Amino acid sequence: MSRLTVNDQPIVYKLDPDTPLLWALRDASNLTGTKYGCGTGQCGACTVDIDGHAVRSCRVPIGSIEGTYVTTIEGLSRERNHPVQLAFIAEAVPQCGFCIPGMVMAAAALLARNSDPSEDLIRAQITNLCRCGVYPRVVEAIQRAGRAMRGEEVIPAGPRPGIDPADSARLVPALVPPPAR
Repeated sequence: MSRLTVNDQPIVYKLDPDTPLLWALRDASNLTGTKYGCGTGQCGACTVDIDGHAVRSCRVPIGSIEGTYVTTIEGLSRERNHPVQLAFIAEAVPQCGFCIPGMVMAAAALLARNSDPSEDLIRAQITNLCRCGVYPRVVEAIQRAGRAMRGEEVIPAGPRPGIDPADSARLVPALVPPPAR
């Protein structure tokens, strides 16, 4: 048994201690925002925060992190209004979206330690892979999130989760469907 705190909830995993954290989160806890990408720790799609550090969860056996605090994308902000999440939306970072949860988690961990990282530091710390090639927008979004965290900028929030699509269209005009033909 491995005892962890996941998204502020104490969890006991009755799994083999060699089970990768990724599979404990996805299969046992149904936290599917953490993605399986490569399984070798290279792509970063599975990045979570463990005690303040961005970690590739596919490479971490749950038995090795007993007693730690794990935050997944689902636990970063219940209302999806963490400055990194808002900045990624405002800077139009997501395309296919598969790599985004891991990038958001890596960026949030970086900004928790340094809310004013240089472009070079961002590029050195955010090594997640993205097939869509959104890297310049990722840098801009992380810098913008840092400004928001320092109180230098306010990033407008988009529609809240669970909002009616018609209400979303009023709040975000780009969501208005095209006229019928």
